[in-house]
Amino acid sequence: MNSWALQVTDLRKVSGRGAVANDGISLRVEPGEVYGLLGPNGAGKSTLVKQVIGLLRPTSGQIALGPHDLVAAPHVARQLCCYLPQAQMPIDALRAAEAIELGGMIRGADRRTARERTRELLEALDLGEWRRTPGARLSGGVRRLVGFVMVAVHPGRVVILDEPTNDVDPLRRRLLWQQGRRLADDGSAVVLVTHNVLEAEKAVDRLAIVDRGRTWPRGRRRRSRQTAGTSCGCR
Repeated sequence: MNSWALQVTDLRKVSGRGAVANDGISLRVEPGEVYGLLGPNGAGKSTLVKQVIGLLRPTSGQIALGPHDLVAAPHVARQLCCYLPQAQMPIDALRAAEAIELGGMIRGADRRTARERTRELLEALDLGEWRRTPGARLSGGVRRLVGFVMVAVHPGRVVILDEPTNDVDPLRRRLLWQQGRRLADDGSAVVLVTHNVLEAEKAVDRLAIVDRGRTWPRGRRRRSRQTAGTSCGCR
């Protein structure tokens, strides 16, 4: 499984006006772990993510996922990575279950598998009562959870969650993190992007602090169920 680690090496992104968004970021995310990217707004987290999923091209540096060079082949990144953005999913005209099943089939699941997995996740997150509700009529928190399920229904090698619990109530927030852990346990490398220190501390196995375009050696491995580690996982 380790051959499918996400490896970012000396990543640098400079805008056309010379502003440095990422300045030599290096990190490694292993399959089976939840890895946190923690930092304030404007720190460079979103720019990093957009390069990983192939929406931006780095100025320099490398991004590899398993045997694939994601800088040279951004289309592969879009096939192998799932991304929950901060913005709500555009599902106004679709019922919740329809949006999830469609998302799964677009990513390669057959209809039966997508439908069964949709039902399983809606029950796990206590969302069954909204399965037939159009997206336009969902509350912000429920819509956010539906977006998470659209990612989790047929996950990629890498699952990136950008502030996934925004507007979500405390009970379903806990259920969401249980499903996020399951994604990692099933073999995905899960990346949590957040500025919520308490949430990150409870949810992640390792973290890196991103500030002013760099990862800082203040990230640390959190105490696991069995041992306490010391690796920060960042450069």
